[in-house]
Formats: sequence, structure tokens, C-alpha cells
Amino acid sequence: MESVRKLIHDITEETTLITATLSQLRKREGVAYTKVQIKPVELKKKIHYQFAYVHPNKVVHQNIPAEEAEEAIVQLFEQTFRQGMICTPDADYQILISKKFKVSILTKSPTKSSADLAHNRKKQYVLEEGHPISFLVELGIMNEQGKVLARKYDKFRQINRFLEMVEDVLPSLPEGRPITIVDFGCGKSYLTFALYHYLTIQERRTLNVVGLDLKADVIEHCNQLADRLNYGNLRFLVGDIADYNELDQVDMVVTLHACDTATDAALEKAVRWNASVILSVPCCQHELYGRVDSPVMEPLLSHGILKERFSALATDGIRAKLLDILGYKTQLLEFIDLEHTPKNILIRAVKGQSGSKEQLWREYTEFRDFLKAKPYLEKACADLLPVADSE
Repeated sequence: MESVRKLIHDITEETTLITATLSQLRKREGVAYTKVQIKPVELKKKIHYQFAYVHPNKVVHQNIPAEEAEEAIVQLFEQTFRQGMICTPDADYQILISKKFKVSILTKSPTKSSADLAHNRKKQYVLEEGHPISFLVELGIMNEQGKVLARKYDKFRQINRFLEMVEDVLPSLPEGRPITIVDFGCGKSYLTFALYHYLTIQERRTLNVVGLDLKADVIEHCNQLADRLNYGNLRFLVGDIADYNELDQVDMVVTLHACDTATDAALEKAVRWNASVILSVPCCQHELYGRVDSPVMEPLLSHGILKERFSALATDGIRAKLLDILGYKTQLLEFIDLEHTPKNILIRAVKGQSGSKEQLWREYTEFRDFLKAKPYLEKACADLLPVADSE
């Protein structure tokens, strides 16, 4: 074991460790974890080594001062593990120890170049904290020095999560001409302003953005804010999703928390506009709740709370599959963390083929008929579907 001890000593002495993984238990009795992962971290401007003890259902972390780490690693090899992979900038070292403590150390070409010493790495947001962003200051999320207010940090995270999803679909938006975007049910328009700022100021795209909502006082406030920010191509209108017919072509449709079948009305509009991108967070999916009927699923459907949740998930599954049939590639993504709201699923659809429309249609109708559902979106888009047999 002296060769192992010397190797660990040299690496910790020179602080060249990037990562180490110890595995293959010598004996399983009395050891709750299955492997240990080690990396250097900087705590209070001093190097420590973080030991991550991997259990079957959890990971336990321990930060050990640099001067104690060498002995801790050697003891794990002597008492617990028979194998290790240690990565440094110069080489990777594979340590193999037999049952009789015969040691082999294989030197391989390096696979990692440097260690990240940040203990709690700062999240890299699309909108960065630390310098003032005009619309966030106006909306009371940041102060004039660019610091996010504590009570608004969840909203700051939500905005950035939304923009990350927009960032992913930028290649799907048209280039060489202005992008037209409609936000149905925009409400206070936190995300509408974020979208406008991100695409115009950070991505330098030319936009025409319309926010639509039923509340006249909210719309008036949003228009005043757009004027103060000099967002010249952003305007807000009072109106209903189903009745909005001002535009003939829209490139992106956003609909966040439109209640029940208002989401479907917005999705139909998007499909008929041939929108390149659709971003939708459904809300209050009541349509299927009163119609779903399956004796096989009685153990689930007989409980109101389970029926409500299942109906919401099934409704979004139906929407996603119909969008696939209608010529989109659809993903269901987590929008924000569960602890903030249960309405945390975002449907992101990008123009493109998801497979055979006939096969997708068969999969959809089998699921629909199993639930005895009559989806709003299917009826609304019946003329666009492979077999218009909606009842």
C-alpha cells in the first residue's frame, strides 16, 4: 500500500487532484455506502476536499481540511475499497487492489483539465444579477444597483427558467425579418417584458410583440410600462383569445396559465398561424375531469384528488400528442420548482415532424377512446387531422 500512499501524498501535496472515485467494496457488511467521490473545494479561502458518500438512496457530503484528506483517502483504500480512479491535469491513475492487498497503479492519459473549486457554484442565469436591468427594476424585482430583492427571487428564477427555454428554440425562429410574437393571457406580463428584453437587447432581434388579456386595468398598466421602457414594438390589448384575429402570421405563441380550454383555443390559433414555436403552461384542466370514464381505472378515479391530477396530466398528454400530429415536435418540461406551484408543466412545441402522422394518430385515438374523452383541441382542429372523426 506504500505506492498508493505515496501517490495520494504527492497529489494532495501539490493540490493537483481534480476528482477521485473510490469503488468496489472490500466487504459489504457494515458499510452503508457503495462508493465515495472526492473533489477539492474552496471554503473560506482554504482548500478542503469534499467526500461524497454515495448510498443507495442518498448522498452524504463531508468537507475535510486539506491536511487531513491524505490520511482519509488512504484509510478508505486500506479498509473499504479495492478500486479507485484519480484524475489530475497530468494523468489519470487507476488503482487496483487485490484481496491480498497486491496493488497495481495504471497511468493513463488525462481526461480532465482543471478543478472547479466553487463549493456552491453560482447559477449562470440568462439575465444576470449584479447590474440593473431596466424592466426588472420597474417591476420591483431588482433595485437600482442590480440586486434582486429577496422576496422576488422566486420570480427572478422563474423568468430565467422561461428564458432558458426560449434560448433553446432560437434556431427555430425565422431570421432576416422581424419576429411576430403573441402572448395570450399575458396578465402582469413579467415574462412578456423578459422575452422582449432578451430578444431585442441581448439577441438583437427585431420584434413585433402583442400581449392580450381580458383585464383592462392590467393592460393599461402594461402599456404605460412599455412606454417608460421605450419598448416601441411591444403593445398590449384587451381581448379574448378566441376572438383575436388581428394578425395573419405569427412566429411564436406564448400562453401561460390560460384557464381550462382557453389553452386549447390558444393552441388552435398557433397551429392555424403555422407558428414556429409554441410555449404553453396550462392551468385548471377541468375539461377531462367530468368526462373521463374507465372501469379499469376506478381505484384511481374514485378519489377526487387523484382524478383531478390524472385528468390534468392526461389532458396535457393529449395536447402534446395532437401537436405532434399537427406537425410539431413537442416536449413537456418542468417550468418552475414544485414547491412554488403545482402548475409547473410547460408544453414546448417546435415546428417539425415527430414521426408518421398515421401512427401518431392511432396512438392518440387509442388513448382517447380508452378514457372516453372528447378533447376540445381535437374538435377545434378536426379539419387539420388525418382522420376527422371527432364526435
